[in-house]
Amino acid sequence: MTRFTLSAALALAASTALAQDAPKRPAAQAVIEAVQMPAWIERRRVRAPLAAGTELQANDKVVTGANARLLVKLADGSSMKLGERAQLTIADVQTRRDNVFVATLRVLEGAFRFTTDVAARARRREVSITVATVTAGIRGTDFWGKAASDRDVVCLIEGRIELARAGDPVVEMADPLTFFVAPRGQPPLPVQPVNPDQLKQWAAETEVEAGRGVARRGGSWQVVLASSESQIEALRVYERVREAGYAAGIQPLLVQGKRIYDIRITSLPSKAEAQALADALAGKHGVASPRVIQ
Repeated sequence: MTRFTLSAALALAASTALAQDAPKRPAAQAVIEAVQMPAWIERRRVRAPLAAGTELQANDKVVTGANARLLVKLADGSSMKLGERAQLTIADVQTRRDNVFVATLRVLEGAFRFTTDVAARARRREVSITVATVTAGIRGTDFWGKAASDRDVVCLIEGRIELARAGDPVVEMADPLTFFVAPRGQPPLPVQPVNPDQLKQWAAETEVEAGRGVARRGGSWQVVLASSESQIEALRVYERVREAGYAAGIQPLLVQGKRIYDIRITSLPSKAEAQALADALAGKHGVASPRVIQ
């Protein structure tokens, strides 16, 4: 570890603070509203932990770890939820000059749920989501899907979607509470009604879980993972925690004339969520005795 690494960490913390104080910019096309860590973003071949408030761009890839969840808000008023061990690529996301929202999303692995707010359904959009091998064209809807190792599943909760898979006839789903299964290397199964218990189980796979240390955009609580006078020790914890998928930052402080480096995770919405995260990380990744602050 080097002084350059510390400088980079401090620059990251400073840029985040400046961004929070900067004048309001145009609304992001896609932003992480909530993250149940561990989760990562891969951008231009660089992998980093994913934080609440991160703005997503075309060609970004987001990845969730074990027991993780993500809530992504899109500029058209819709939302995208991801379950654990999922991979999502943002192939395209923009609002064109004619005010049409365009998004091309690819779920490479794991479960997701796409929901459009009722108030936003009249907005013009061109959104498609590919679930591994099946592409869904969306017309203002609420649906769940999963890219599994042996099949792709799409469940229509409300609205209308059109499904296409190379070599197969296009399938239009217009009946709520029905689902479609496309086994890998085999013809798709007929669309059929979904059992309420099955739908409840599927939906739970993508819901952010309260009390699991969820960070949310605008959250004011923090977890101090470690405090050290040693740059080397501070960086050791910082790098281990971030590699594990937790969006920690370094906060330099001057305490009684001594330079102290805090390793912190921010944006927790409540003391309970912050404490849950502190408890989950205690004794792991070099974190000994984390504490909660506001």
